[in-house]
Amino acid sequence: MSSSAHSRLVRGQHLTSAIALAALGAMPFARAAAPANDHSPRPRNPYFHTHASTTRGSVKIGSRTIHYHAVAGMIIVHATGWNDATGTDGAGQARTHAPHIPPEAAMFYVAYFKDGADPSKRPITFLYNGGPGSASLWLHMGAFGPRRVLTAGHTQTPPAPYSVVNNRYSLLDASDLVFVDAPGTGFGRVRGPDPDKHFYGADADVHAFAQFIMKFLSKYGRWNSPKYLLGESYGTPRSAMLVNDLETRHNVDFNGVILLSAILNFDDSNGIGMARFNPGVDLPYELSLPSFTATAWYHHKLPGGEPPLQPLLAKVEHFAMTDYAQALRAGSLLSRAKFAAIATDLHRYTGLPTHYIEQANLRVSGGEFQHELLSASDRITGRLDSRFAGLALNPLGQRAQYDPQSTAISSAYVAAFNNYVRKVLHFGFGLRYKVLIPVWRIWNFSHRPPGVHHTLARALNVMPDLANAMKQDPDLKVMLNGGYFDLATPFYEGIYEMQHLPMPRKLQANIEYHYYMSGHMIYVHVPALKRLHANIVKFIDSTDHLD
Repeated sequence: MSSSAHSRLVRGQHLTSAIALAALGAMPFARAAAPANDHSPRPRNPYFHTHASTTRGSVKIGSRTIHYHAVAGMIIVHATGWNDATGTDGAGQARTHAPHIPPEAAMFYVAYFKDGADPSKRPITFLYNGGPGSASLWLHMGAFGPRRVLTAGHTQTPPAPYSVVNNRYSLLDASDLVFVDAPGTGFGRVRGPDPDKHFYGADADVHAFAQFIMKFLSKYGRWNSPKYLLGESYGTPRSAMLVNDLETRHNVDFNGVILLSAILNFDDSNGIGMARFNPGVDLPYELSLPSFTATAWYHHKLPGGEPPLQPLLAKVEHFAMTDYAQALRAGSLLSRAKFAAIATDLHRYTGLPTHYIEQANLRVSGGEFQHELLSASDRITGRLDSRFAGLALNPLGQRAQYDPQSTAISSAYVAAFNNYVRKVLHFGFGLRYKVLIPVWRIWNFSHRPPGVHHTLARALNVMPDLANAMKQDPDLKVMLNGGYFDLATPFYEGIYEMQHLPMPRKLQANIEYHYYMSGHMIYVHVPALKRLHANIVKFIDSTDHLD
């Protein structure tokens, strides 16, 4: 959409022109050292300047045209121990002295507010991607913002120019939207002593998001609105921890939590083959098997033909939890005859050669499956969306070395958002937008679950957090969404985890399940996006408690 479709509003501390923004972005980060008694103001860090840009627009969803105003801006949050009464951290260091700035993060957001709506009756949804270390442009430009970038289905999207169109599946017909970038991503930055350890970890990340949400509710007067969290991928464990933290520590209840491509217990993950280094824990292989079957079905690799997918998956799920699980539990005690029979069954359900399955000791990781399924043509499948396929970088290798889905669509999202945020939202001139920051290897996955008085050094498991939030607020509803062709967070893993939440069985009625003919980024497949939009609108309408 061209910038002529929007008119910029100047309010409060807003910059008045793109020229002023560009000048701000060009400010130096440091000056020559001043004398000790020189109290002249230091140059303002452009990434921590909390101005905002407000623009107006409209989006057509179905037969309705919704007029809105969008706000792009920054909110500052601090690490645990910040004293907002004195402006100091736990060590008493004053924020006003630049060399002693306590750890803090500037978090970038884009909020869309429907014009003329009563804030007390208008739902508001906070949306974020995962990573950890990902900005929220994927949900913003691919799924629920008022503009959507067009990509080529399940194949490589050609280079620029890319098309950005009216998003008829935006969630603005049901809720105001706040797309939030995690600390250090987007236009946000972190600073102060050891900022990495204060913001790049499971508990630290939730502390930052909780602060952001409460500051946002105050800034825009939305405390009494129906409230929702919508996270994708790592955004799903973040949501589980966040809703529990906000409800039990800050008395902020939510109407619903919407999970896209969920993973709540990292011990259940088989996506990148880490289960290989956790012997004795075989559940990941069982939970990923239905996704292997769906992928082989899609690529016409099942030896028994192509039966209807849903009945087939139900059969495979039963096999995974019974005969396959029993065989894996047996370990070295499994008889040779039973070993051969299970290998034959796995061949029938995955399309992989029987000898390959036997060499893998009946345990195939997601990366190995990606590499092997289409190996006869020197191709690999996608990880995030196994409908995608690409040439193998090393045909003789053991695992896929890249993700064909990521390489097929990422450039379109990055270019579209960088263009949109500056030309339409009038924010970010002279600043760099970080799509993904490399925090995975330094991320602190240790977490203190509810009822435990110390942090547990183990694989992240936030099932207790979500269960605790649902027990303390029996009105809280949860919506689970997954794609059949997701090898990163297999859809059956989400089902299993929801069914094993440590809470009274009657609360299971508060969870609803939806699955789509798509992958990890469900919305990449437009028919799936259409269904996803309809399902979420229905979920919000049924839980906002409005007449």
